[in-house]
Amino acid sequence: MRQALVLIHRWFGLAAAAFLFVAGATGAVISWDHELDEWLNPALFHARTEGPAQPVLALVQQVESADPRARVTFTPLTTEPGHTLSVSVQPRLDPATGKPFELGYNQVAVDPATGQVQGRREWGAISLTRENLLPFLYKLHYSMHIPEGWGIELGIWFMGLIAIAWVIDCVIALWISFPKLKAWRRSFEFRWSSGGHRLTFDLHRSGGVWLWLLVLMLAITSVSMNLNTQVMRPVVSMFSPLSPSPFASRQPAPPDKPIEPGIDATRAITIAQAEAQRRGIQAPPGGIFLSTDFGVWGVGFYQGDNSHGDGGLGNPWIYVDSRSGALVGVDQPGTGSAGDIFMQSMFPLHSGRILGVPGRVLISLMGAAVAVLSVTGVLIWMRKRKARVLKPKAVVVQTPSGAAMPATGKRAA
Repeated sequence: MRQALVLIHRWFGLAAAAFLFVAGATGAVISWDHELDEWLNPALFHARTEGPAQPVLALVQQVESADPRARVTFTPLTTEPGHTLSVSVQPRLDPATGKPFELGYNQVAVDPATGQVQGRREWGAISLTRENLLPFLYKLHYSMHIPEGWGIELGIWFMGLIAIAWVIDCVIALWISFPKLKAWRRSFEFRWSSGGHRLTFDLHRSGGVWLWLLVLMLAITSVSMNLNTQVMRPVVSMFSPLSPSPFASRQPAPPDKPIEPGIDATRAITIAQAEAQRRGIQAPPGGIFLSTDFGVWGVGFYQGDNSHGDGGLGNPWIYVDSRSGALVGVDQPGTGSAGDIFMQSMFPLHSGRILGVPGRVLISLMGAAVAVLSVTGVLIWMRKRKARVLKPKAVVVQTPSGAAMPATGKRAA
């Protein structure tokens, strides 16, 4: 039994080492994606003009007027002094072809005072330029930039399946880390003075034991990040009822048949505000997005500088049918069933934001730890493989008495 588990752990580790190394290393960086992105690209984040900001929805209209091929699909509803308004866009359909326009960008930075576009970029493009570096690393983290195929987000599915195997391997790794219960202390020790292979082995085994709960948490939340509606929600619903989700209960429309909204952003905000007041949500509307795939307006409630939901379970979101204006879902952190609260905790746990800045520091360190565990696992395998290849085979000779004896002169066991 133990030998079989060791083999499973070994071959999963070898197959997934490169992907987990990349995910860990990028995760250590993107815990600070917004701060690093702003530092690298001040033109996309710092407004050029001083003065009072125009109303956000008026700025959105100006962005769409500047390029009628583009539709704004997300915007903050407030502007920070001295900062640009950063909005996300997607292409509209080209009447001539019936296919989406090729914009070459999906994010726009606008000067709030003048409404002028300060910069555009393709968020997630495969590029290591300053303006694309952080989005490139972010998308690499969860999809490896594997392109879509057959209408499936192959990269997201691939990394989600690796995460499922990672969860299983975490259980296996803990089991095989304690070969002898009487010597359990050894599984927590680091032989720092020994160096070499012994230290490499301890970093892998003992490091994994000390960090096991955190590694398991990252693995489970990774499944939720990539396969939320496909895997995590169905599994959680087996143990606890979940509140309806417009993204789990609806089939997405194809890219060439987007669901056109029947109500505008202003109406969606008004409907969401009424529901927020009924539920006692005190924060103001902080952001709004339109999903033409699912036919949903989503309105988030938070102060302008808390868009990432640093601390706790995040920000409340209220979802409205984009055609009828009917309420189709509410995500209010800290409310609902045990399953709802468990699902609400997935991103805050995965990003560390549930604990604010200390949590983000911890996740950065854990990202580095996952990378180290991946490398040390491969090094251990390489050393053992080299030893097996170089190990001389014993030559057995027959003695006059008929006993089998290796050529070394020692009696075979």
